[in-house]
Amino acid sequence: MSERKKVTLPTLFEKMAKGIPLTMITCYDYPMAYLVEQAGIDMVLVGDSLGMTILGYDSTLPVTMDDMIRHAQAVRRGTPNAWLIGDMPYMSYQPSDELAVLNAGRFMAEAGCDGIKLEGGQEVVPRVRAIVAAGIPVMGHLGLTPQSVSSLGGFRLQGRSARQAKKIVDDAKALEEAGVMAILLELVPDQVCGLITERAKVPIISLGSGPHAHGQLLIFHDMFGLYPKFTPKMAKKYGDAGKVISDGLRQYVEEVTSRVFPEPERYFRIKEEEYAELLRLLEQDAPHN
Repeated sequence: MSERKKVTLPTLFEKMAKGIPLTMITCYDYPMAYLVEQAGIDMVLVGDSLGMTILGYDSTLPVTMDDMIRHAQAVRRGTPNAWLIGDMPYMSYQPSDELAVLNAGRFMAEAGCDGIKLEGGQEVVPRVRAIVAAGIPVMGHLGLTPQSVSSLGGFRLQGRSARQAKKIVDDAKALEEAGVMAILLELVPDQVCGLITERAKVPIISLGSGPHAHGQLLIFHDMFGLYPKFTPKMAKKYGDAGKVISDGLRQYVEEVTSRVFPEPERYFRIKEEEYAELLRLLEQDAPHN
């Protein structure tokens, strides 16, 4: 595709106003981001889920700011035109407003992000206000918030009861009043997502929360079979790249061990006369008895 224009906040809000669904994907490195750019995805999240999908942890909690910055830099190089969001990792914003602004600023200054994302509702409103006051766009994140998965009872649907659902609705309103530019709803019942979307003046993005949001988010590794431990129910697999890679690796092992690879067209030779001269020069250097 031809090079597209840079996605901006007005771009996102214009699409929202016209009822054009927003596309969003989570990815973590340059090759992925390059493909995402060619596809014309609107928004890219460098998620702290890289702790699981890239670094092999069992949760997102061990991920550091330095991890996030390095991956965000790579993704920015691959997708210069998407609206790029850096995911604030565990304890990079919870302790204080000052730390939150400092780390959000690192995403902007060091990685060229367009905004940041943090988890939580009314309890993080002071952090949201402080970051927004510093001139940094913020995306909220409600429902299943992986940094709090221990207190949520695991990776499961949030807002099943009316009381829990009202808490999510109230949190969404509080985040919007605090100045977020968008809200991600992860694993929230579709009716609740629809209710929040109807009332919202900012884009609502669904991750496993149904079709009623202004846009949808999927994780690259889930979409293409690249995370070996499990595939979430909410993830649609658009291709099995994991199988393609696995089959290719097995074929490589077989061809190397059976001396099929490398074939003559895969390597290089010098001219025979140059090789003969090399042998002559080595002979000259050899010690003589």
